[in-house]
Amino acid sequence: MSDPATSPAHSATTSNAQDVFFPLPGAVPTFRVRSASPDALWGVLSSAERGLDFVAVIAAVYTAYLFSRPLRASAPLQYAPSKVLFGAAGFALLFVFLLERHDAYRPWVSLLAIRETERVLRVTLQAFLLALLAFYGCAIRFPRLVFGCALVAVPAFLTLEKWEMHRLVRGLRSRGHGTRKAVIFGTGGSAKRIYSALLRSPEFGVDPVALVDDGLQDPSAKIYESCYRRRQPAKVIPGPLCPDLFRQLDASVLIIASSAMDRACTLQAAAKASAAGVHTYFVPEDLVESGDWVDYAELDGIMLAHFAKDRARLVYDTGKRLLDLILSTSLLALFAPLFVAIAGLVKWTSSGPVLFRQDRVGQAGRVFAIYKFRTMYRDAPTYGYSPRAGEDPRITGIGRFLRRTSLDELPQLINVFRGQMSLVGPRPEMPFIVQQYTAWQRQRLAVKPGITGLWQLSADRAFLIHENMEYDLYYTRHRSLFMDVAILLHTFLFAARGV
Repeated sequence: MSDPATSPAHSATTSNAQDVFFPLPGAVPTFRVRSASPDALWGVLSSAERGLDFVAVIAAVYTAYLFSRPLRASAPLQYAPSKVLFGAAGFALLFVFLLERHDAYRPWVSLLAIRETERVLRVTLQAFLLALLAFYGCAIRFPRLVFGCALVAVPAFLTLEKWEMHRLVRGLRSRGHGTRKAVIFGTGGSAKRIYSALLRSPEFGVDPVALVDDGLQDPSAKIYESCYRRRQPAKVIPGPLCPDLFRQLDASVLIIASSAMDRACTLQAAAKASAAGVHTYFVPEDLVESGDWVDYAELDGIMLAHFAKDRARLVYDTGKRLLDLILSTSLLALFAPLFVAIAGLVKWTSSGPVLFRQDRVGQAGRVFAIYKFRTMYRDAPTYGYSPRAGEDPRITGIGRFLRRTSLDELPQLINVFRGQMSLVGPRPEMPFIVQQYTAWQRQRLAVKPGITGLWQLSADRAFLIHENMEYDLYYTRHRSLFMDVAILLHTFLFAARGV
């Protein structure tokens, strides 16, 4: 499926494509926080927590097996320790998967960690019910005593492990590792509560350094933590909010806690903060359902809304990568004779290289070289308007056939195999086009580009990519393995057509 370019001829190329980066909006601040990256630290900690959960479940099941072993010494049903460990590992994988489905590895901070314990209990019940159904469905006999002991041991081990994990996170945050500095806009009751909650919740990773008041009368005003003693004061500074203010305070988070600010002003302040690379939280007037655009963080009982980033989807990303590797490898092997035949036809019908190489912008703004079979004459510009009609004089004779059947896209299976692209995703655009993107359009860079996708299957694919962002943004927010497979099926059945 040949995608149209969206700009006049542009011959500038990048000397080192791998070093070029087009950041997502707000991803790269205009200033640098001296402490370790919060997102990087959280990524390490969440990965470590998954691993510890996996080990804790195995340890709990095996402990239940050892504990119950003397009590059932004369029982006819016995299992070797190796088989118990193997079964425990499978059960642990199921448990971690369910925790992932319940957002257990997202950076929430709930009141007294009650939410975390409640989630462990719920997932424990679900996991054991699924295991029970699997045992009965596969006619597998199992010691009921071990099952009962494990039902108690698993949540106990997990709860203790998570308490220790929280202690570790609190210790790291309190020492400034991975902590972001925050500015609180407002000085009322909500602002004071948020300030105190942040001080008491270092695991949230946000350190309040100042409060901003547009109508400040006393230049020496300070806000103290809400407690019996006046301690840990923060200065109150006059507004308005501006990039220079965040830069001076070395702050990368804005929390809007002013009850006098209406929704329009909140969005305007959030836009200014985003332009400065600052992430915005705000106290919502009405709690709407958490979704793709607005999400909530629970901070010691205080609900803070924020514009949702794309969620990490470990299971989906792993499954998608495996699907890409399996299908790209299979298709490259299957189409190898076709590759040779097309290469011979391209070389025989016109002079020039067989493959057309062009820089495109991929996930998170990284530039990579995309490959296609060359369909235009050698003197055609590398960057320019893509032909809209089959009779375009720039297209070679064999090129018209390759474009019409989308066979010119086959070499992109190499990009998929290398991990630069996926089989399904938004089409990658050229760097000089992405430079003109608005913040809204840059959201399509949050996912890996693909060979096919919703836009490629639509009637609007004859028009410019950046004029039809709705397809890509819908896919970005609602993607799943089932959607990817459905798109691939529709592509194979209906989309083998082009200019």
